[in-house]
Amino acid sequence: MFQYDAPTTQEDALQIQTSLANTVIMTDQFNEIDTIAGVDVAYDEDNNQVVGAVVLLDAKTLQVIESCSVVETISFPYIPGLFSFREIPPLINAIKKLSMMPDLIVCDGQGIAHPKRFGMASHLGVLLDIPTIGCGKTKLIGEYETPGSCKGNMSDLMHDETLIGKVLRTQKDIKPVFVSVGHKISIETAVQWIEKLTPKYRLPETTRQADQLVNRSLKALKA
Repeated sequence: MFQYDAPTTQEDALQIQTSLANTVIMTDQFNEIDTIAGVDVAYDEDNNQVVGAVVLLDAKTLQVIESCSVVETISFPYIPGLFSFREIPPLINAIKKLSMMPDLIVCDGQGIAHPKRFGMASHLGVLLDIPTIGCGKTKLIGEYETPGSCKGNMSDLMHDETLIGKVLRTQKDIKPVFVSVGHKISIETAVQWIEKLTPKYRLPETTRQADQLVNRSLKALKA
């Protein structure tokens, strides 16, 4: 199983980020998608702890198959642009507790829609060599035209004249989400999966389930 070696300095992290960003694959590199995981983290800053959670869903029914969480000491400071280095360690350790590796991971954050083209979804995907999608609630960078109000309407998210994602309306008259390639998936396929994962709510079911788990775990930690 993959072993994560955390950077010790900001300079190390920047070098790692730049190097790994060049390895992101933005085309479909998978066969069947039978299982999809959602991941999330929550912080207990007062005690310098972070909770990492993963929930594994059946790709067809969207029913939860398995869930795991870990509690760890925060291992990297908060530095804008390097946020994934805080979140990757607990997420990887939570994923390692699963009885099977997911075929696809959806992250509540950005993939290549990031100043360095290497947000948390890309970081996690490259390290684990697993297809990943970034699906953020808010924009990190880029410009776009507001998509139509109907479910499925979308527009391009552009930065420096480059397509970095899609702004997707997952429910009628509800704020859109920001979808970007993480790793080993095309933007077209990423959007298709986010549409499948949002039959009732704005956010993907993977994100909703992981968020609920991480909040329960954080509440138990503080009890």
